[in-house]
Amino acid sequence: MFSRLNQVARHLLRPMPNYGHTSAAASSVSKRSLSDYRYSSLDASERQKKNIVTGACLIIGNEILNGKTKEANSHYLAKWCFSLGISLQRIDIIPDVEDDIIEAVRRLSHNYDIVVTSGGIGPTHDDITYESIAKAFHLPLVLHGEAYSLMKKKTAEHKDPVRAAFNFDVPSKELDGKKKMVLLPHDSSRPVEDQAILACRDKYWVPVSVVNGNVYILPGIPELFKHLLDGLTRHIKPRVQSNGKIRVTIKTLQPESQMADYLTGLAKRMAPKDIDVGSYPKFQVENTVVLVGENRAELETVIPEILENLEGTLVSIEMPENPDEGETEVKAPGGEES
Repeated sequence: MFSRLNQVARHLLRPMPNYGHTSAAASSVSKRSLSDYRYSSLDASERQKKNIVTGACLIIGNEILNGKTKEANSHYLAKWCFSLGISLQRIDIIPDVEDDIIEAVRRLSHNYDIVVTSGGIGPTHDDITYESIAKAFHLPLVLHGEAYSLMKKKTAEHKDPVRAAFNFDVPSKELDGKKKMVLLPHDSSRPVEDQAILACRDKYWVPVSVVNGNVYILPGIPELFKHLLDGLTRHIKPRVQSNGKIRVTIKTLQPESQMADYLTGLAKRMAPKDIDVGSYPKFQVENTVVLVGENRAELETVIPEILENLEGTLVSIEMPENPDEGETEVKAPGGEES
């Protein structure tokens, strides 16, 4: 029950101005032999059924690395994982290079319970994600009949009459490009329905290909990525056993140098209780201290102590989904968006 924590929050919350805080994370990929992650103690069927605790994100695209496109999908995925209780532990960004994709997807699939990729599944020459991931797990590319039929249906319904009139019965380079987007990695030993999910069939024909039981391949277009990821929630949530984490956000005028000693001691005390303590400064404005953990009783106890030591203000307490309580977040008026 969240009742006591909610009461503490409402007692301590005071209006605050809207202070935004953004952060980005990316990890460098250490090269290994492409065969290092070929085998696992779990086969694809077992991997797709096991409980999900940890997650990883693989962003694929030269346009991200050369600065042309601002990467947003990993941030949305991180929030999605947090809301479900999945511990997102790694974000890798790699170019549209076959060997890099093969190495990364094998490594991440081996090390994490769920892997979500973004980018490289369009019709052009640099869209090589499907074929590279197929090679990573020694699979052929096979036309996904249901997705192709849905593509035809959605094309005929397009508001642009020229696009709606496209003839799928006449061979053409454009038709080849369209078919490329539904040529998915296929394991003949497994049911077809376990290898692709039409997560938003009412709106989009785009499938989410599922490879090796735990690699979910999504497009790089942010709007489409978000809709498809949200559509996956009902498929993923039953396999997440965590009760979800609670995130407490506190603002303070104290500089990091002033609160460093206290936070060091606090972090040491909280570590055995699996509560993470983070300090996130913002240049010449209030600093943010964030606690993340599942131990509700300990968080409830420690909040007043932190507010007193940091002369801080409680901004928000974000809680996991809890239908019985009906409320997932307590936030100060004007507080920052999570």
